[in-house]
Amino acid sequence: MFTKVLIANRGEIAIRIARTCKRLGIRTVAVYSNADAYSPHVRACDEAYPIGGTTPRESYLVIEKVLDAAHHSGAEAIHPGYGFLSENATFAEAVERSGKVFIGPSPEAIRLLGDKTAARRLAIDLGVPVAPGSDGAVRSLEEARGIATRIGYPLLIKAAAGGGGKGMRLVEDAHQLDEFFASAQREALSAFGDDRVFIERYIVHPRHIEIQVLADKHGTVLYFPERECSIQRRHQKVIEESPSPAVSTELRQRMGQAAARLIHAAGYTNAGTVEFLLDADGSFYFMEVNTRLQVEHPVTEMIAGVDFVEQQLRIAASEPLQLRQDEVVQPRGHAIECRICAEDVFNDFLPDTGTIRQLILSEGEGIRNDCGIEEGSVVSVYYDPMVAKLIVWAPTRDECIERTLNALDQYVIAGVRTTIPFCHYVLCSEPFRSGMYSTRYVNQHWQFDQPTFDNPPMLAAIAARVYDDYMQRRMPPVLTQH
Repeated sequence: MFTKVLIANRGEIAIRIARTCKRLGIRTVAVYSNADAYSPHVRACDEAYPIGGTTPRESYLVIEKVLDAAHHSGAEAIHPGYGFLSENATFAEAVERSGKVFIGPSPEAIRLLGDKTAARRLAIDLGVPVAPGSDGAVRSLEEARGIATRIGYPLLIKAAAGGGGKGMRLVEDAHQLDEFFASAQREALSAFGDDRVFIERYIVHPRHIEIQVLADKHGTVLYFPERECSIQRRHQKVIEESPSPAVSTELRQRMGQAAARLIHAAGYTNAGTVEFLLDADGSFYFMEVNTRLQVEHPVTEMIAGVDFVEQQLRIAASEPLQLRQDEVVQPRGHAIECRICAEDVFNDFLPDTGTIRQLILSEGEGIRNDCGIEEGSVVSVYYDPMVAKLIVWAPTRDECIERTLNALDQYVIAGVRTTIPFCHYVLCSEPFRSGMYSTRYVNQHWQFDQPTFDNPPMLAAIAARVYDDYMQRRMPPVLTQH
């Protein structure tokens, strides 16, 4: 096992990785931009090195700066977290050339599975179901029109080299194709430096289901119970749960085996996620592979009892997996994750900025907070607006929903608007409670997309519950004489 690991990231994920490293007796090294000089992740590590700049392109995305910090710190390995350089094959190669270990898959596996068109071709070769669409990247508008005529509308245009909703467009009819094809290419080029896009049929009311996998260097591939990730805005997840209320034991096995088959054929090692779309008729279609640790990995940790960062470290150190497939295939209880983002949910989820004036995290049985801020932290325009994750476990789904609602009521974040009101609304809604929802949830059920406060009772109820809880915790205890 390693003695020192550099964490090439920031915020809650850097803190989360440092926590596992410290439990294993591994020293940790942080890197930080000028904007993050006083951030909590810097203090969470044993050492910290400045890498200058303010924006990601000036700091966390500069490979030479990260490697220089690793060299001077004497770190043996580098954990990329998620985002930034985590799915960058060039970075993984540079780490290996420097004589250090990249805690993730090989550069070859990143290139193969990180390129959505190549991954799609591999899935087809292996008999893993894919939605009808283009066989590879679509280079011209004329080619796009021909594919659209063949598969029909609605359809999705998707970036070949990345994810997170960037470079993705839903085209509902032929009149939109010209404009959306060009804008998807522009956004893909801006986000990933690669303007290639591909096209596939849009499943009208799909569920977004993903399978967590672990693969060691000795040929073992394990799949875990699925995560339901259908509550999204702008194709980006806000609430995840595991297991999915729509997946049976038999379907879980079929999806898990398909994921494991794909991972094994790609020669993939370490942690990864295979994402599928699930149709209302039970059909599932391969979507993509995320060649890194996912934001929502904690819900699987909670129902599987496995620390995935620890497993990543052990796999990178060439240790064989000590887990068996029959030990991890069945979920133990239920888990829900709410992403607490600095966004104005009443104004089309636009990012919000400001200084955190007050922060109170929820506490209690089955409650976990992965948080990257503290009182005094500045939420800026330079980085992703997610500031914390609330993860809750309970024996049953109904109990988990109620426990999550109570935990959300305990949260206090003053200084920025957050997604807490949206998360509260979702968990109270009939579609979520019944399990009958899809990726279209926001379009169908969240009507508060402008700052008009059209539902004062709901807003008042949320505000009152948060305020009451806040006051109760701050009132001095009543002393009684006996």
